Amino acid sequence: MPLPISEIERELVHTRRVRYEGYKRADGLWDIEAHITDIKSHDCNLRTGVRRAGLPIHDMVVRVTIDRKLNVVDAMSVSDAVPYPGGCEAVGPAYKKLIGLNLVKKFRDAVKERLGGVQGCTHITEMLAGLPTAAIQSFAGEMREDRAPGRRPFQLDQCHAMDTSGETVRKWYPEWYAAKEKTGA
Repeated sequence: MPLPISEIERELVHTRRVRYEGYKRADGLWDIEAHITDIKSHDCNLRTGVRRAGLPIHDMVVRVTIDRKLNVVDAMSVSDAVPYPGGCEAVGPAYKKLIGLNLVKKFRDAVKERLGGVQGCTHITEMLAGLPTAAIQSFAGEMREDRAPGRRPFQLDQCHAMDTSGETVRKWYPEWYAAKEKTGA
């Protein structure tokens, strides 16, 4: 169901697109890429000059290469469009600091520690938060849901729909359903 159409007249002035893509590599590793673009629908006066309508203010990509256990074995970042040429794109090599991290073991905390503030680019670093779920979705077709008997599915209690006391789990994972006792009088 789409959002309702606004009853107030409005004008599109900015579009931010963030895209994640997962690639299965021939060597058994995986590349997860995040790409961000910011585009204005009008000419934009930057300190560095005018950026014409439709040309990106930001066009940045970060790639992490991971193994099947979600360990980062390589990382890189490039910036093709930036508001401050000669400054913004110079931080790309800092993203090598992701090597050695695991996407599902305190990844976001480690990113903040290693690349927060002036240690990284705000836009690239923000995209990193989506890498864990993008990687898991990339693996979804490869890793069948079959699991050892009695082993709890990883997705339970990770979002609203997969609450072990909720209807979705009761219906699709009844062995893991745990109704909550209602409190109050």
